[in-house]
Parts: sequence; structure tokens; C-alpha cells
Amino acid sequence: MEAVNLLILIAGALLVISILAVQFSVRIGAPLLLVFLSVGMLAGDEGLLGLQFDNPDAALLIGSVALVIILFDGGLRTHPERFRVALGPAAMLSSLGVLITCLITGISAAYLFGFSWIEGLLLGAILGSTDAAAVFSIFQSQKLRIKERVAATLEIESGSNDPMAVMLTVTLVSVLAQPDVPTNAGVILLFVQQALVGGIVGWLSGRIFVWGCKHLELHVSFFPLLAVAGAVLVFGLTAQLGGSGFLAVYLMGYVVGNARLPQVMHILRVHDGLAWLSQIVMFLMLGLLMTPSSTLDILVPALILAVVLIFVARPLAVFISLAPFRFPWRDQIFISWVGLRGAVPIVLALFPWIAGLENQQLYFEIAFVVVLVSLVVQGWSITWIARKLGLEIPPEPEPEFRMPLDSIHSKQVLEVVVYEITDDSAAAEHHWSEINLSQPADFVGLIRDGVWLRANTNPKLQAGDSLMVLAAADDVSRISEVLASTGTSKRINRKSFFGDFVLNADVTLGDLASFYVLPEEGGEDLNTKVSDIFLRRFHRRVVVGDHVVMGNLMFTAREVADDGTILKVGVKPQ
Repeated sequence: MEAVNLLILIAGALLVISILAVQFSVRIGAPLLLVFLSVGMLAGDEGLLGLQFDNPDAALLIGSVALVIILFDGGLRTHPERFRVALGPAAMLSSLGVLITCLITGISAAYLFGFSWIEGLLLGAILGSTDAAAVFSIFQSQKLRIKERVAATLEIESGSNDPMAVMLTVTLVSVLAQPDVPTNAGVILLFVQQALVGGIVGWLSGRIFVWGCKHLELHVSFFPLLAVAGAVLVFGLTAQLGGSGFLAVYLMGYVVGNARLPQVMHILRVHDGLAWLSQIVMFLMLGLLMTPSSTLDILVPALILAVVLIFVARPLAVFISLAPFRFPWRDQIFISWVGLRGAVPIVLALFPWIAGLENQQLYFEIAFVVVLVSLVVQGWSITWIARKLGLEIPPEPEPEFRMPLDSIHSKQVLEVVVYEITDDSAAAEHHWSEINLSQPADFVGLIRDGVWLRANTNPKLQAGDSLMVLAAADDVSRISEVLASTGTSKRINRKSFFGDFVLNADVTLGDLASFYVLPEEGGEDLNTKVSDIFLRRFHRRVVVGDHVVMGNLMFTAREVADDGTILKVGVKPQ
């Protein structure tokens, strides 16, 4: 009993230390996952606490469950409109890109470590997937927002290349574990089976879960728990049927997240915390499992392999995969650099260990070194590079707090949203009746100096007030354009980024020639719309923040519809 209590004490202490270390990591700009990994190593066999943990079976179990939760959460947050600008590129990166990375890294590993070509390809497959959680945790902690074309590509790629890397790893482990089996069409069939079964089970499971949410009369608090249980169940069921459980879980999350259920907002809020907890537990465990001194003998070739992966394999995979889509060069450079490796390669490196393959621990040690280098070198520089490449855009206007009224049966999902009124808010120094909104919303009241001022008192809004509004969830973004802060106090604000003037994107060059001096060269017809110039320049993948320069004027896409139609552009002189 004392041993159990001591174990609980240590586990709780490690979690608390990891969470408190987040504040430190934000200040120095360190990737959060690197902090969690470091805490685990410091508590490990050669660390301050000297804790011994050398059970790969338990590590694989914990890591797999954590990955299920992380991938399900990623699927929940993948919105269909992102596919407009990123489905094709992300699909190429998560398929052809992973294969190219696997091939280049595998050949290099075979040369550096004296592996056979299949063993080298196995290590390449282990290191083939990127980690969106690591990337977007950096964006979130640094309050960095980048162009949707890049963010959506990275998001969809990282959510779909994990299953790809898992399928490659499982296939190659099976080949090495059964060397007498011919490595021909059977390998391809196994790979296809993993993809097809995973995709079918994932989609069907998502539809069944959506149907259950509409018909089950459960308290709203049970739906996030049901989602976790369902994801774990689907993972196990898919694996038993010979499919990729990780792919199934991701697709299930995507179907559920885009089903427009009233329970989704509550599920998302709970799963955000669960996903972070899963990452913390997984990296703490992997840090405990690692013995740093064991990497000394392979440190130099492992570092060389990390350099090959970061500076050769990933860039080539990105440039080749994105060639058909003619992405802007700045986007390609950033996507190349953000091939950040995280927990997935380390967890996949446990597969050969469990299978009892030759060099089983060597795979884990090499993967650990490569991930550590990736987190330090790429993770610490992502924010700086994004800003240098001009990919940062101003944050969207949004409320400070959203509370869905999901327990109320309504054809629309209703929310109470809260806006902090600042000096630069358009609503400041106005009564509610004076504010013109394009969408219906009701004034609930406001909090001023901790006191609730009711709506019937009709107070004038002042800086420091917390304005409470009741509205439909679909209308919140439009309402936020009026009620949220304009962001002039932020590092990059909307006015300086988009310019002082806003025009409809269907304005023609002839209309603009009446007010601005446009260059005569370029051969553009005066009847050409500004939106058409954007579509040609960016090959119909226009996102907010894209620029077109004409003479001494810069046009910036300010508002783009879900179908890709450009609605508004900002204009400012160069």
C-alpha cells in the first residue's frame, strides 16, 4: 500500500511540475513538449529522482491510448472549409511526402548504422510523421496566427500522416518479424487493407456516434466521456479487423466534429484538456523510459541522421509533393521547416521492441535523439521564421468567452458570448440600442467593476466592461467584427496589416483607376476584377492575408468565403 501511495505521489508531483513549467517555457519560447520530455528525463533512471521504468509494453499501451485521444481531438478540430485550400496538398504530403521521407531517411540510416535496407526503411517509417500538437502548441503559446493555407496544410497533413507512418511501420515490422515471407504483393495488400478498413470503420463509427448523440437522452456531461470511450473502442475494433486504428479514430473525430451537434462544443472543451493531459503523460513516460547515457555510442550518426531528415528529406518531400499545386515559395519553405517530430516517432519505435526484432532498443534510441534535435532546432525557431517569411496575420475578432446552451433543444445552437470592451472597441461609449449588428443578438447585460448591470438599465458601454450577448453560434463571427476589440494594441493589428480602406473584391481596375494611379505595364484589362487577379496569382487557393502588389498599392485579401470567393480586400500604399 505504501508503494502505491508513493507512486501516486510521484505521478502527481510530475504532472504538477510539468504544468507549472509551461509558464517558464512560454517565457523562453521553448516547445512545451520538450519541457515535458525534459521533466521525464530528469525524473528518470539517470536523473534527480532515479526512477526506473523499462517496460516497453506498458509504454506502448499508455502511448497508444494517448495518441488515440490526441488524434480524435485533431479530427474534431479539422473543419471542412480547410479542405478547400489544403486537401490536395496535405494528402500528397501525408502519402507521397511520407514515402519520400521514409526512403531518403531509410537509405541514410542504413548507411550510417549498417542496417539492411528493410531495417533502414523501418527507421525511416518510424521518423516519417510530423507532430501537429508540437507545432500548434508553439503557435498557441506565442499567440501566433499564420495564413490558413499553411496552417490547414500542416493540420491536415499531421493528422493524416500519423496513420500513414503507423501503417508503414506495422508493415515493415511484420516483414522483419517473418523474414521467410516474400516481400512482394503481400506487403502492398497489407498496407491497402490497413487504409481501407481504417477509413470505412472510422467513417461508420462517426456516423453511429452522431446518430447516438441525437437520440440518447444523457446528461450533457456524459457525451465527452462517451466520445473518449467510443474512440478507444473504435481503435481496438479496427485493429482487430486488420485496419489502422489511428486512421479510424481521426476520421471518426472529423465526422463528429463537423456534424453540427449541440454537444460538440462541450466535447471540444473537455477534449482540449484531455489532449493536453495525454501529451503530458506520454512525454513524461517517454522521458522516464529513456536512459541518456545509452545514446552516447550512436550520438554522432543519430545527429547526422537528424540533419539529413531536417535539411534534406523533409524539404525534398515538401517541394516534390507540392509541385503540382504551385504553392508560394514562402509557404513551401515554412512547411519544410515545420516538419517537427514529436511523440509519434518515439511511440512507433516501441513496435520493433515489442516484436523482439534485432536492434530493437537501437530504433528507440535513434528516434529519441532525432525527436530531441527536432524539438530544439525547429521548435525554438518556428515563430521567428513564420514572422520573417511574412506568414503571420492578425487574429480574428472573437469573444473572450463562449458558453453554449447545449442543454436547450433548439434548431440553432445558442451561446452566451462575452466581449471585453477596450478603448479601441467600436462599441465603446455607445448604448446597446446604438450598435448596428448584421446578425440578430440580444443584450444580456454587462459586468462593470464586478457588478452586474442588467440590460433594462441601458448602460453606456465603457472600457473595462464585460459585455454579455445571446446569439446563435453560427452568427458569432459576424457579431465579433463589431463587438470585439480591433486589436490596435496587439503586436500585429488588423488596421496596419490590411490598410485603412476596405473594398469589395469585385471592384474592377477601371473603377480603381479613378482614384489610384495604377501601373500601365502588366497588360491587365480595366474590366478585370481584383478578385480575378488574386485567383490567378494563387491558383484559386486564396486565403486571408494573401497580398497582390500593383504599382505602389498593396491589395490584401481581408475576407474569403468558405467556397473560396473573395469578398473584401484591404488597400494600402507601399
